[in-house]
Amino acid sequence: MLAALFLFGSTVGSQFGIVQQMILQGLGPVQAGVSKMVASFHVVTDDYLALWSIRDDNKRLRLVIADYQQQLDQYRESYARNRYLENELNFKKEENFPSLTARVIGKDPSFWFQTLIVDRGKSGGVIEGMVARTSLGVVGQVIQVSDNYAKILLTNAPSSAIDAMIQKNRVRGILKGAADKGYVLYYILKNADVVVGDRVVTAGIGGIFPSGLPLGTVSAVRSQRRGMFQEIEVTPIVDFGQLEMVFIDLSEKQKIAEEMGITIKPVVE
Repeated sequence: MLAALFLFGSTVGSQFGIVQQMILQGLGPVQAGVSKMVASFHVVTDDYLALWSIRDDNKRLRLVIADYQQQLDQYRESYARNRYLENELNFKKEENFPSLTARVIGKDPSFWFQTLIVDRGKSGGVIEGMVARTSLGVVGQVIQVSDNYAKILLTNAPSSAIDAMIQKNRVRGILKGAADKGYVLYYILKNADVVVGDRVVTAGIGGIFPSGLPLGTVSAVRSQRRGMFQEIEVTPIVDFGQLEMVFIDLSEKQKIAEEMGITIKPVVE
């Protein structure tokens, strides 16, 4: 209506100049408000569209970052595995003892019979009683063999017992497995010099484990008022939860096999 009056006033000349000015004065703020509303609407619309664009970009970037993170994790795993295998193979070359390289393919986590299954068996010359090792130390002993597989009883199994000694002073005892708690070294007299950090190695008695193979380090020493022995806890030097491969030592059992008339065929690694 204001627009109509404005047009009407403009058509009749100067007689309605005052009316025209009043209409213009009233119409100006209205048009300014409408212009501001339209401009605000465009700003809100642009911001809304920009926000959705940013969200899409963020979603796309998150997917890209996740893909790169997965690739980085794979590279780290490959690097760690290569370093592990390189260390083990270098150990085999440096030690130069007759052995078979066996891959761990299964585990039995039961408390009393903690065992590993490896992909070597009779066809590779493995027989019961052979010792399994890594570059760090003793892993266990072969207790069961099939044509292509073998079961190894871990040294930290509660059913395992090894003649062991404190390396620095050759004091001997019996090292028994304590599952997740590691080992307990028994029959060490109270007057024996044993402190936390001492290395424990195989004593070599019985002809099963060669002398001097690393087993672990003393982690706790306690003396009771009663009795003549110390209570000694030992932390395994081998991380049994991270084993991927082991070396089955053929040296001691080859001699026994020869005495028994068993022929162990050499295996080319």
